[in-house]
Amino acid sequence: MTQVKTINQTDKIIEEIADYVVHTEITSEEAYRTAHHVLIDTLGCGILALNYPECTKLLGPIVPGTVVPNGSRVPGTSYVLDPVQGAFNIGTMIRWLDYNDTWLAAEWGHPSDNLGGILAVADYVSQERLSKGEEPIKVKEILEMMIKAHEIQGVLALENSLNRVGLDHVLYVKIATTAVVTKMLGGTKEEIQNALSNAWIDNSSLRTYRHFPNTGSRKSWAAGDATSRAVRLALMAIKGEMGYATALTANGWGFQDVLFKGQELKLSRSLGSYVMENVLFKVSYPAEFHAQTAAEAAVQLHPEIIGRLDEIKEITIKTHESAIRIIDKTGPLHNPADRDHCLQYITAIGLLKGNITAEDYEDDVAADPRIDELREKMVTVEKESYTTDYLDPEKRSIANAIQVHFVDGTSTDVIDCEYPLGHRFRREEAIPKILEKYAHNLSTQYTVKQSERIQKVTNNFDEVQQMNTTDFVDLFVN
Repeated sequence: MTQVKTINQTDKIIEEIADYVVHTEITSEEAYRTAHHVLIDTLGCGILALNYPECTKLLGPIVPGTVVPNGSRVPGTSYVLDPVQGAFNIGTMIRWLDYNDTWLAAEWGHPSDNLGGILAVADYVSQERLSKGEEPIKVKEILEMMIKAHEIQGVLALENSLNRVGLDHVLYVKIATTAVVTKMLGGTKEEIQNALSNAWIDNSSLRTYRHFPNTGSRKSWAAGDATSRAVRLALMAIKGEMGYATALTANGWGFQDVLFKGQELKLSRSLGSYVMENVLFKVSYPAEFHAQTAAEAAVQLHPEIIGRLDEIKEITIKTHESAIRIIDKTGPLHNPADRDHCLQYITAIGLLKGNITAEDYEDDVAADPRIDELREKMVTVEKESYTTDYLDPEKRSIANAIQVHFVDGTSTDVIDCEYPLGHRFRREEAIPKILEKYAHNLSTQYTVKQSERIQKVTNNFDEVQQMNTTDFVDLFVN
Protein backbone atom coordinates (compact mmCIF):
# COMPACT_ATOMS: atom_id res chain seq x y z
CA MET A 1 0.00 0.00 0.00
CA THR A 2 1.16 3.56 -0.63
CA GLN A 3 2.21 5.78 2.22
CA VAL A 4 -0.49 7.94 3.85
CA LYS A 5 0.16 11.60 3.11
CA THR A 6 -0.67 14.78 4.96
CA ILE A 7 -4.12 15.95 3.89
CA ASN A 8 -4.09 18.51 1.05
CA GLN A 9 -0.43 17.77 0.24
CA THR A 10 -0.45 17.51 -3.54
CA ASP A 11 1.12 14.43 -5.09
CA LYS A 12 4.72 15.17 -6.03
CA ILE A 13 4.41 14.06 -9.66
CA ILE A 14 1.32 16.19 -10.26
CA GLU A 15 3.06 19.22 -8.74
CA GLU A 16 6.28 18.63 -10.68
CA ILE A 17 4.43 18.40 -13.99
CA ALA A 18 2.41 21.54 -13.30
CA ASP A 19 5.50 23.45 -12.18
CA TYR A 20 7.35 22.38 -15.34
CA VAL A 21 4.56 23.53 -17.64
CA VAL A 22 4.21 26.91 -15.94
CA HIS A 23 7.81 27.81 -15.11
CA THR A 24 10.33 25.94 -17.28
CA GLU A 25 11.72 27.84 -20.25
CA ILE A 26 12.68 25.66 -23.21
CA THR A 27 16.02 26.89 -24.52
CA SER A 28 17.11 23.97 -26.70
CA GLU A 29 17.35 24.97 -30.35
CA GLU A 30 17.52 21.28 -31.27
CA ALA A 31 14.23 20.64 -29.48
CA TYR A 32 12.45 23.49 -31.29
CA ARG A 33 13.77 22.45 -34.69
CA THR A 34 12.83 18.83 -34.05
CA ALA A 35 9.38 19.96 -32.88
CA HIS A 36 8.96 21.83 -36.17
CA HIS A 37 9.60 18.65 -38.13
CA VAL A 38 7.30 16.71 -35.79
CA LEU A 39 4.56 19.29 -36.38
CA ILE A 40 4.57 19.08 -40.16
CA ASP A 41 5.17 15.33 -40.22
CA THR A 42 2.25 14.76 -37.84
CA LEU A 43 -0.11 16.97 -39.81
CA GLY A 44 0.93 15.16 -42.97
CA CYS A 45 0.04 11.83 -41.37
CA GLY A 46 -3.39 13.23 -40.54
CA ILE A 47 -3.91 14.47 -44.09
CA LEU A 48 -2.97 11.06 -45.50
CA ALA A 49 -5.53 9.40 -43.20
CA LEU A 50 -8.31 11.39 -44.86
CA ASN A 51 -8.01 8.96 -47.78
CA TYR A 52 -9.41 6.16 -45.60
CA PRO A 53 -13.22 6.00 -45.16
CA GLU A 54 -12.90 4.02 -41.93
CA CYS A 55 -11.18 7.09 -40.50
CA THR A 56 -13.31 9.84 -42.04
CA LYS A 57 -16.57 8.22 -40.92
CA LEU A 58 -15.56 9.07 -37.34
CA LEU A 59 -14.82 12.72 -38.06
CA GLY A 60 -16.99 15.81 -37.84
CA PRO A 61 -19.35 17.10 -35.15
CA ILE A 62 -21.24 14.77 -32.85
CA VAL A 63 -24.51 16.29 -34.11
CA PRO A 64 -24.29 16.51 -37.93
CA GLY A 65 -24.26 20.05 -39.27
CA THR A 66 -23.10 21.69 -36.05
CA VAL A 67 -20.74 24.63 -36.57
CA VAL A 68 -19.19 26.31 -33.53
CA PRO A 69 -18.45 30.06 -33.53
CA ASN A 70 -14.67 30.56 -33.22
CA GLY A 71 -14.37 26.78 -33.12
CA SER A 72 -11.39 24.56 -33.86
CA ARG A 73 -10.82 23.90 -37.57
CA VAL A 74 -9.90 20.37 -38.63
CA PRO A 75 -7.08 20.36 -41.23
CA GLY A 76 -8.04 18.97 -44.62
CA THR A 77 -11.78 19.33 -43.91
CA SER A 78 -14.43 22.03 -43.61
CA TYR A 79 -15.32 21.10 -40.01
CA VAL A 80 -15.42 23.84 -37.36
CA LEU A 81 -15.92 22.16 -33.98
CA ASP A 82 -15.83 22.79 -30.27
CA PRO A 83 -12.24 22.19 -29.05
CA VAL A 84 -13.12 18.90 -27.34
CA GLN A 85 -14.50 17.36 -30.52
CA GLY A 86 -11.83 19.14 -32.54
CA ALA A 87 -9.17 17.40 -30.47
CA PHE A 88 -10.84 14.03 -31.10
CA ASN A 89 -10.92 14.68 -34.86
CA ILE A 90 -7.33 15.86 -35.17
CA GLY A 91 -6.03 13.20 -32.76
CA THR A 92 -7.82 10.43 -34.66
CA MET A 93 -6.46 11.58 -38.02
CA ILE A 94 -2.94 11.78 -36.68
CA ARG A 95 -2.90 8.26 -35.27
CA TRP A 96 -5.02 6.43 -37.82
CA LEU A 97 -2.24 5.03 -39.99
CA ASP A 98 0.34 4.47 -37.22
CA TYR A 99 2.74 6.73 -39.10
CA ASN A 100 3.51 9.56 -36.65
CA ASP A 101 6.42 9.72 -34.23
CA THR A 102 7.21 7.13 -31.57
CA TRP A 103 8.75 6.88 -28.10
CA LEU A 104 9.99 3.54 -26.81
CA ALA A 105 10.72 2.84 -23.15
CA ALA A 106 9.13 0.79 -20.37
CA GLU A 107 5.92 2.16 -21.90
CA TRP A 108 5.48 2.79 -25.61
CA GLY A 109 3.62 5.62 -27.24
CA HIS A 110 3.39 8.36 -29.80
CA PRO A 111 3.97 11.80 -28.24
CA SER A 112 2.77 13.73 -31.28
CA ASP A 113 -0.71 12.35 -30.49
CA ASN A 114 -0.85 15.31 -28.11
CA LEU A 115 -1.03 17.66 -31.10
CA GLY A 116 -4.73 16.74 -31.36
CA GLY A 117 -5.46 18.73 -28.22
CA ILE A 118 -2.72 21.33 -28.64
CA LEU A 119 -3.73 22.41 -32.16
CA ALA A 120 -7.47 22.35 -31.42
CA VAL A 121 -7.03 24.55 -28.35
CA ALA A 122 -4.50 26.84 -30.04
CA ASP A 123 -6.90 27.54 -32.90
CA TYR A 124 -9.88 28.01 -30.57
CA VAL A 125 -8.02 30.34 -28.17
CA SER A 126 -6.53 32.30 -31.06
CA GLN A 127 -9.89 32.90 -32.68
CA GLU A 128 -11.42 33.89 -29.34
CA ARG A 129 -8.60 36.38 -28.80
CA LEU A 130 -8.92 37.82 -32.29
CA SER A 131 -12.66 38.34 -31.76
CA LYS A 132 -11.74 40.51 -28.74
CA GLY A 133 -8.99 42.40 -30.54
CA GLU A 134 -6.24 40.47 -28.72
CA GLU A 135 -3.10 38.73 -30.03
CA PRO A 136 -3.52 35.09 -31.12
CA ILE A 137 -1.19 32.26 -30.16
CA LYS A 138 1.97 32.03 -32.26
CA VAL A 139 3.11 28.73 -33.75
CA LYS A 140 6.23 28.99 -31.58
CA GLU A 141 3.99 28.46 -28.54
CA ILE A 142 2.53 25.37 -30.22
CA LEU A 143 6.09 24.08 -30.64
CA GLU A 144 6.84 24.83 -26.97
CA MET A 145 3.73 22.98 -25.82
CA MET A 146 4.62 20.06 -28.09
CA ILE A 147 8.08 19.88 -26.50
CA LYS A 148 6.54 19.91 -23.03
CA ALA A 149 3.85 17.35 -23.88
CA HIS A 150 6.48 15.08 -25.42
CA GLU A 151 8.57 15.43 -22.27
CA ILE A 152 5.73 14.68 -19.85
CA GLN A 153 4.51 11.64 -21.76
CA GLY A 154 8.00 10.37 -22.55
CA VAL A 155 9.54 10.74 -19.09
CA LEU A 156 6.52 9.09 -17.48
CA ALA A 157 7.05 6.25 -19.96
CA LEU A 158 10.71 5.71 -19.10
CA GLU A 159 10.07 3.57 -16.00
CA ASN A 160 6.30 3.41 -15.47
CA SER A 161 4.98 0.56 -17.60
CA LEU A 162 1.23 0.70 -18.08
CA ASN A 163 1.27 -2.31 -20.42
CA ARG A 164 2.58 -4.51 -17.60
CA VAL A 165 -0.67 -3.87 -15.70
CA GLY A 166 -2.90 -4.13 -18.78
CA LEU A 167 -3.49 -0.41 -19.30
CA ASP A 168 -3.07 1.49 -22.55
CA HIS A 169 -0.34 4.05 -23.12
CA VAL A 170 -2.85 6.73 -24.14
CA LEU A 171 -3.30 7.54 -20.45
CA TYR A 172 0.02 9.37 -20.71
CA VAL A 173 -1.34 11.26 -23.74
CA LYS A 174 -4.26 12.36 -21.58
CA ILE A 175 -1.93 13.47 -18.79
CA ALA A 176 0.44 15.38 -21.08
CA THR A 177 -2.30 17.07 -23.09
CA THR A 178 -4.21 18.01 -19.94
CA ALA A 179 -1.17 19.77 -18.50
CA VAL A 180 -0.27 21.85 -21.54
CA VAL A 181 -3.73 22.79 -22.80
CA THR A 182 -4.79 23.96 -19.35
CA LYS A 183 -1.81 26.33 -19.53
CA MET A 184 -2.81 27.42 -23.06
CA LEU A 185 -6.32 28.19 -21.84
CA GLY A 186 -4.84 30.53 -19.24
CA GLY A 187 -4.72 28.11 -16.34
CA THR A 188 -2.69 28.71 -13.20
CA LYS A 189 -0.43 26.11 -11.63
CA GLU A 190 -3.24 25.19 -9.23
CA GLU A 191 -5.73 24.79 -12.07
CA ILE A 192 -3.27 22.60 -13.98
CA GLN A 193 -2.89 20.44 -10.86
CA ASN A 194 -6.67 20.19 -10.51
CA ALA A 195 -7.06 19.14 -14.14
CA LEU A 196 -4.19 16.64 -13.87
CA SER A 197 -5.67 15.01 -10.78
CA ASN A 198 -8.93 14.44 -12.62
CA ALA A 199 -7.05 13.02 -15.61
CA TRP A 200 -5.33 10.45 -13.38
CA ILE A 201 -8.60 9.60 -11.65
CA ASP A 202 -10.19 9.03 -15.06
CA ASN A 203 -7.81 6.09 -15.46
CA SER A 204 -7.15 4.71 -18.93
CA SER A 205 -8.61 2.30 -21.42
CA LEU A 206 -7.49 -1.33 -21.34
CA ARG A 207 -5.09 -2.59 -24.01
CA THR A 208 -7.67 -5.16 -25.12
CA TYR A 209 -7.98 -3.69 -28.62
CA ARG A 210 -4.25 -3.92 -29.26
CA HIS A 211 -3.85 -7.66 -28.75
CA PHE A 212 -5.03 -11.01 -30.06
CA PRO A 213 -7.85 -11.99 -30.29
CA ASN A 214 -9.38 -8.50 -30.10
CA THR A 215 -7.02 -6.32 -32.16
CA GLY A 216 -9.14 -3.65 -33.78
CA SER A 217 -9.56 -0.12 -35.05
CA ARG A 218 -10.05 1.42 -31.61
CA LYS A 219 -6.26 1.57 -31.40
CA SER A 220 -6.46 4.17 -34.16
CA TRP A 221 -8.85 6.50 -32.33
CA ALA A 222 -7.79 5.80 -28.73
CA ALA A 223 -5.35 8.72 -28.67
CA GLY A 224 -7.94 11.06 -30.16
CA ASP A 225 -10.27 9.99 -27.40
CA ALA A 226 -7.59 10.62 -24.76
CA THR A 227 -6.57 14.04 -26.01
CA SER A 228 -10.20 15.17 -26.33
CA ARG A 229 -10.92 14.10 -22.76
CA ALA A 230 -7.87 16.11 -21.70
CA VAL A 231 -9.31 19.24 -23.31
CA ARG A 232 -12.63 18.64 -21.55
CA LEU A 233 -10.94 18.34 -18.15
CA ALA A 234 -8.84 21.45 -18.83
CA LEU A 235 -11.91 23.51 -19.68
CA MET A 236 -13.57 22.34 -16.47
CA ALA A 237 -10.55 23.27 -14.39
CA ILE A 238 -10.48 26.75 -15.91
CA LYS A 239 -14.08 27.18 -14.73
CA GLY A 240 -13.03 26.37 -11.18
CA GLU A 241 -13.70 22.64 -10.92
CA MET A 242 -11.86 21.19 -7.93
CA GLY A 243 -8.96 18.76 -7.97
CA TYR A 244 -7.86 15.90 -5.73
CA ALA A 245 -4.52 16.33 -4.00
CA THR A 246 -3.66 12.63 -3.62
CA ALA A 247 -5.21 11.22 -6.79
CA LEU A 248 -2.14 9.03 -7.22
CA THR A 249 -1.15 8.12 -3.68
CA ALA A 250 -4.35 7.98 -1.62
CA ASN A 251 -4.13 4.87 0.52
CA GLY A 252 -6.34 2.18 -0.99
CA TRP A 253 -8.15 4.50 -3.40
CA GLY A 254 -5.44 6.26 -5.42
CA PHE A 255 -4.22 5.32 -8.89
CA GLN A 256 -1.12 3.55 -7.56
CA ASP A 257 -2.96 1.17 -5.25
CA VAL A 258 -6.01 0.53 -7.41
CA LEU A 259 -4.48 0.30 -10.88
CA PHE A 260 -0.68 0.18 -10.61
CA LYS A 261 -0.35 -2.81 -8.27
CA GLY A 262 0.83 -0.61 -5.41
CA GLN A 263 3.89 0.52 -7.38
CA GLU A 264 5.11 4.09 -7.01
CA LEU A 265 4.99 6.21 -10.14
CA LYS A 266 8.34 7.89 -10.83
CA LEU A 267 9.79 10.69 -12.88
CA SER A 268 13.21 9.18 -13.48
CA ARG A 269 14.75 12.40 -14.79
CA SER A 270 14.02 16.10 -14.45
CA LEU A 271 11.67 17.49 -17.09
CA GLY A 272 13.37 19.42 -19.87
CA SER A 273 13.53 18.67 -23.61
CA TYR A 274 15.13 15.20 -23.67
CA VAL A 275 12.18 13.41 -25.27
CA MET A 276 11.72 15.76 -28.20
CA GLU A 277 15.44 15.67 -28.89
CA ASN A 278 15.42 11.86 -28.95
CA VAL A 279 12.01 11.14 -30.45
CA LEU A 280 11.77 8.61 -33.30
CA PHE A 281 10.33 9.60 -36.66
CA LYS A 282 8.57 7.03 -38.80
CA VAL A 283 10.15 7.92 -42.09
CA SER A 284 10.05 4.97 -44.42
CA TYR A 285 7.22 2.67 -43.44
CA PRO A 286 3.81 2.91 -41.73
CA ALA A 287 4.46 0.06 -39.32
CA GLU A 288 4.65 -0.42 -35.56
CA PHE A 289 8.00 1.02 -34.58
CA HIS A 290 9.50 -2.10 -33.04
CA ALA A 291 9.39 -3.52 -36.57
CA GLN A 292 10.91 -0.55 -38.42
CA THR A 293 14.42 -1.98 -38.55
CA ALA A 294 13.02 -5.38 -39.57
CA ALA A 295 11.24 -3.62 -42.41
CA GLU A 296 14.49 -1.94 -43.50
CA ALA A 297 16.34 -5.27 -43.39
CA ALA A 298 13.59 -7.10 -45.30
CA VAL A 299 13.48 -4.46 -48.03
CA GLN A 300 17.26 -4.72 -48.36
CA LEU A 301 16.95 -8.51 -48.83
CA HIS A 302 14.12 -8.28 -51.37
CA PRO A 303 16.26 -8.29 -54.56
CA GLU A 304 18.23 -11.30 -53.35
CA ILE A 305 15.30 -13.54 -52.41
CA ILE A 306 12.40 -12.54 -54.67
CA GLY A 307 13.43 -15.00 -57.37
CA ARG A 308 13.96 -17.82 -54.87
CA LEU A 309 10.75 -17.81 -52.83
CA ASP A 310 10.13 -21.53 -53.45
CA GLU A 311 13.64 -22.33 -52.20
CA ILE A 312 13.27 -20.68 -48.78
CA LYS A 313 13.51 -23.12 -45.87
CA GLU A 314 13.53 -20.76 -42.88
CA ILE A 315 13.67 -17.05 -42.06
CA THR A 316 15.37 -16.08 -38.81
CA ILE A 317 14.41 -12.83 -37.09
CA LYS A 318 16.56 -11.77 -34.15
CA THR A 319 14.93 -9.02 -32.13
CA HIS A 320 14.51 -7.40 -28.71
CA GLU A 321 12.18 -8.41 -25.89
CA SER A 322 9.60 -5.66 -26.36
CA ALA A 323 9.08 -6.63 -30.00
CA ILE A 324 8.50 -10.24 -29.00
CA ARG A 325 6.02 -9.18 -26.34
CA ILE A 326 3.81 -7.00 -28.53
CA ILE A 327 4.23 -7.78 -32.25
CA ASP A 328 5.45 -11.39 -32.46
CA LYS A 329 2.31 -13.00 -33.92
CA THR A 330 1.52 -16.34 -35.51
CA GLY A 331 -1.78 -17.56 -36.88
CA PRO A 332 -4.57 -15.61 -38.61
CA LEU A 333 -4.50 -11.82 -38.76
CA HIS A 334 -8.00 -10.43 -38.92
CA ASN A 335 -7.76 -6.80 -40.06
CA PRO A 336 -5.32 -3.98 -40.93
CA ALA A 337 -4.91 -3.11 -37.25
CA ASP A 338 -3.78 -6.67 -36.59
CA ARG A 339 -1.40 -6.75 -39.55
CA ASP A 340 0.45 -3.47 -38.95
CA HIS A 341 1.31 -4.76 -35.47
CA CYS A 342 2.73 -8.09 -36.64
CA LEU A 343 6.52 -8.39 -36.97
CA GLN A 344 6.23 -11.36 -39.32
CA TYR A 345 3.64 -9.76 -41.61
CA ILE A 346 5.68 -6.57 -41.96
CA THR A 347 8.82 -8.59 -42.68
CA ALA A 348 7.01 -10.70 -45.27
CA ILE A 349 5.70 -7.63 -47.12
CA GLY A 350 9.19 -6.11 -47.16
CA LEU A 351 10.69 -9.30 -48.56
CA LEU A 352 7.98 -9.71 -51.20
CA LYS A 353 7.54 -6.14 -52.39
CA GLY A 354 10.72 -4.28 -51.52
CA ASN A 355 8.54 -1.58 -49.95
CA ILE A 356 5.73 -1.22 -47.39
CA THR A 357 2.77 1.16 -47.67
CA ALA A 358 -0.45 1.62 -45.69
CA GLU A 359 -2.34 -0.19 -48.44
CA ASP A 360 -0.34 -3.35 -47.76
CA TYR A 361 -2.38 -3.98 -44.60
CA GLU A 362 -5.70 -4.03 -46.42
CA ASP A 363 -7.61 -7.24 -47.10
CA ASP A 364 -6.85 -7.43 -50.82
CA VAL A 365 -3.09 -7.43 -50.28
CA ALA A 366 -3.33 -9.75 -47.27
CA ALA A 367 -5.10 -12.30 -49.48
CA ASP A 368 -1.78 -13.03 -51.26
CA PRO A 369 -0.99 -16.61 -50.09
CA ARG A 370 2.74 -15.98 -50.29
CA ILE A 371 2.56 -13.74 -47.20
CA ASP A 372 1.38 -16.48 -44.86
CA GLU A 373 3.70 -18.99 -46.52
CA LEU A 374 6.64 -16.79 -45.57
CA ARG A 375 5.25 -16.14 -42.07
CA GLU A 376 5.08 -19.87 -41.42
CA LYS A 377 8.79 -20.17 -42.17
CA MET A 378 9.81 -17.43 -39.70
CA VAL A 379 11.52 -18.14 -36.39
CA THR A 380 11.70 -15.22 -33.95
CA VAL A 381 14.30 -15.18 -31.19
CA GLU A 382 15.43 -12.59 -28.65
CA LYS A 383 18.99 -11.32 -28.86
CA GLU A 384 19.89 -10.14 -25.37
CA SER A 385 22.24 -7.39 -26.51
CA TYR A 386 19.41 -5.89 -28.56
CA THR A 387 17.21 -5.80 -25.45
CA THR A 388 20.01 -4.22 -23.40
CA ASP A 389 20.67 -1.50 -25.98
CA TYR A 390 16.95 -0.87 -26.38
CA LEU A 391 16.78 0.09 -22.68
CA ASP A 392 20.07 2.04 -22.63
CA PRO A 393 19.15 5.77 -22.45
CA GLU A 394 22.31 6.70 -24.35
CA LYS A 395 21.58 4.29 -27.23
CA ARG A 396 17.81 3.69 -27.38
CA SER A 397 18.29 1.23 -30.25
CA ILE A 398 15.40 -0.69 -31.84
CA ALA A 399 17.36 -3.51 -33.40
CA ASN A 400 16.30 -6.36 -35.65
CA ALA A 401 18.28 -8.74 -37.83
CA ILE A 402 17.01 -10.99 -40.62
CA GLN A 403 18.62 -13.93 -42.37
CA VAL A 404 17.01 -16.14 -45.01
CA HIS A 405 18.04 -19.81 -45.24
CA PHE A 406 17.49 -21.90 -48.39
CA VAL A 407 16.84 -25.59 -48.85
CA ASP A 408 20.21 -26.11 -50.54
CA GLY A 409 21.99 -25.12 -47.31
CA THR A 410 22.97 -21.63 -48.40
CA SER A 411 21.87 -18.46 -46.64
CA THR A 412 21.80 -14.74 -47.19
CA ASP A 413 24.01 -12.51 -45.10
CA VAL A 414 22.59 -11.47 -41.75
CA ILE A 415 21.09 -8.04 -42.35
CA ASP A 416 21.42 -6.28 -39.01
CA CYS A 417 19.80 -2.89 -38.46
CA GLU A 418 20.17 -1.36 -34.99
CA TYR A 419 18.90 2.18 -35.49
CA PRO A 420 16.00 2.94 -37.84
CA LEU A 421 15.91 5.90 -40.16
CA GLY A 422 14.35 8.58 -37.98
CA HIS A 423 16.42 7.77 -34.88
CA ARG A 424 18.41 10.66 -33.42
CA PHE A 425 21.62 8.94 -34.56
CA ARG A 426 20.33 9.11 -38.17
CA ARG A 427 18.49 12.45 -37.93
CA GLU A 428 20.35 14.31 -40.68
CA GLU A 429 19.83 11.40 -43.05
CA ALA A 430 16.13 11.39 -42.19
CA ILE A 431 15.21 15.09 -42.61
CA PRO A 432 15.03 15.07 -46.44
CA LYS A 433 12.96 11.88 -46.27
CA ILE A 434 10.62 13.47 -43.72
CA LEU A 435 10.05 16.38 -46.09
CA GLU A 436 9.45 13.97 -48.98
CA LYS A 437 6.94 12.06 -46.89
CA TYR A 438 5.20 15.32 -45.97
CA ALA A 439 4.99 16.42 -49.61
CA HIS A 440 3.55 13.07 -50.66
CA ASN A 441 0.97 13.08 -47.89
CA LEU A 442 -0.18 16.59 -48.78
CA SER A 443 -0.47 15.64 -52.45
CA THR A 444 -3.18 13.10 -51.63
CA GLN A 445 -5.63 15.84 -50.58
CA TYR A 446 -4.48 19.15 -52.08
CA THR A 447 -3.86 20.43 -55.58
CA VAL A 448 -0.26 20.90 -56.68
CA LYS A 449 -0.59 24.65 -56.19
CA GLN A 450 -2.07 24.30 -52.68
CA SER A 451 0.52 21.72 -51.67
CA GLU A 452 3.42 23.86 -52.89
CA ARG A 453 2.07 26.89 -51.04
CA ILE A 454 1.70 24.93 -47.79
CA GLN A 455 5.22 23.51 -48.09
CA LYS A 456 6.81 26.87 -48.93
CA VAL A 457 5.49 28.36 -45.71
CA THR A 458 5.52 25.43 -43.30
CA ASN A 459 8.91 23.98 -44.24
CA ASN A 460 10.60 27.24 -43.20
CA PHE A 461 11.35 26.99 -39.48
CA ASP A 462 12.09 30.68 -38.97
CA GLU A 463 8.97 31.80 -40.81
CA VAL A 464 6.47 29.29 -39.49
CA GLN A 465 7.24 29.73 -35.79
CA GLN A 466 6.36 33.43 -36.03
CA MET A 467 2.99 32.78 -37.70
CA ASN A 468 -0.30 33.29 -35.95
CA THR A 469 -2.02 29.96 -35.30
CA THR A 470 -5.10 31.06 -37.24
CA ASP A 471 -3.01 31.81 -40.34
CA PHE A 472 -1.20 28.50 -39.96
CA VAL A 473 -4.43 26.48 -39.76
CA ASP A 474 -5.87 28.48 -42.67
CA LEU A 475 -3.24 26.89 -44.90
CA PHE A 476 -4.70 23.42 -44.32
CA VAL A 477 -8.43 24.12 -44.27
CA ASN A 478 -10.50 23.02 -47.26
